[in-house]
Amino acid sequence: MAGRREEKREDLKARLIEAARERIAKDGLTNLRARDITQDAGCALGGLYTVFSDLAELVIHVNSATLKALEARLTLPETRGKPPTDRLRNLAQGYLSFAVEHRNLWKALFDHFPPETSPTPQWHLDEHLFLMDVIAEPLAELQPDMPAQDRAIRARTLFGAVHGVVSISLEGRFVGLPLERLAREVDELVQTIAAGAERRR
Repeated sequence: MAGRREEKREDLKARLIEAARERIAKDGLTNLRARDITQDAGCALGGLYTVFSDLAELVIHVNSATLKALEARLTLPETRGKPPTDRLRNLAQGYLSFAVEHRNLWKALFDHFPPETSPTPQWHLDEHLFLMDVIAEPLAELQPDMPAQDRAIRARTLFGAVHGVVSISLEGRFVGLPLERLAREVDELVQTIAAGAERRR
């Protein structure tokens, strides 16, 4: 009996996550409403709170699924044998294309701030680390003598540079780039950083 109850709970959880994901993808995080989600998932409003403590926890699970999809986009097997600079360029272009194709889901990764009473769990914070790991790997080939701690900081810096250009451009900020130039400029940015790293070897 307990097994059947847990099975039904997991089914409801999956339906709620998918309903929330579709709502965020269509309307953005700021327009997410519990009543809309439960209606889409085919359950009562109270059903959401039998699976998640609050709406913020549900969004964390949606963001977790988004991170897994992003990881799959950035870790394609065919890129593994390429030179480190090319791998960094592929990572940047993959990140940009994911952000453009899944703009609202991508944006939710950075716009979601859980309340102090319900902080982001460590398991979800750990999920973000793959972004730094996939950047640090080719950096290690470009600068093999760099200490691991410095390499981790360099990976964060490189991510911040690419993310910043992508973010301000997709948000239409006055210093942002038009979409038709964005891919080329991101590529040039990564090549410039990688060339600088090679010169310091």
